Amino acid sequence: MRLRNARREDVDAIRAIARASTAASYGHALSETVIDEAIESWYGSEELEGEIDDDDAVFVVADDDGDVVGFVQSYYVERREPVGEIDWLHVAPDERGRGIGRDLFARCERTLRSRGVERIEGRVLAANETGAEFYEEEGFTVAGEREIEIGGESFTERFYSKFLDDGGEQVLTEARTDTDGERIYVALDEAERGGQAPFYVTYEDRDRTTRRGFLCGACDTVVDTMDAMGRVECACGNRRKATRWDAAYL
Repeated sequence: MRLRNARREDVDAIRAIARASTAASYGHALSETVIDEAIESWYGSEELEGEIDDDDAVFVVADDDGDVVGFVQSYYVERREPVGEIDWLHVAPDERGRGIGRDLFARCERTLRSRGVERIEGRVLAANETGAEFYEEEGFTVAGEREIEIGGESFTERFYSKFLDDGGEQVLTEARTDTDGERIYVALDEAERGGQAPFYVTYEDRDRTTRRGFLCGACDTVVDTMDAMGRVECACGNRRKATRWDAAYL
């Protein structure tokens, strides 16, 4: 078994692992149609090739004698502090239990550290107990929750955060006034990667109980709408891709 950077020729194997792993973990809760639509949206071949080539990406596969059996996909993102965002970590269902997920994560963390990242973020559906346990065992703490919709049903998604030194503290919520003169609260430790800059989650209250929308990091505009797949687009052209609703070890 060796870990190496993903290559374009790995695209088909990566797509197959993502599909099989998601189905194995969520086949009891989601229909095949929902799973297929999600994988196609997140892992279209052309888009995946572009992400493999992205200089900000840490995209590593586990290669077992020429066969890709798992992968981790994360990104270096410059916010108020450099952050590593884990988009997804998947291991083929019949290869689980061998420690491949932990090896992939360790490689990912080392690479992000070398790039100067101060904190790593991930997310997992609360229904995925294995994923939650994985994050907790790796030293993450729960930083927040939100409700998301998948296939017409509501699920709780948890945000996990891990500081890479002992002196880190959670970033405070920042109060702002939007263009209509209303008070909003920007969660600087909850953000989604956009094409030009992050989209920060906004709330109507400092305790983060009622979500409002997103603050575009490129132009400071509040964006309140998204499509059915979770895409967000600001008038300035900054765009967030379709939501990936589980970045956990699946």
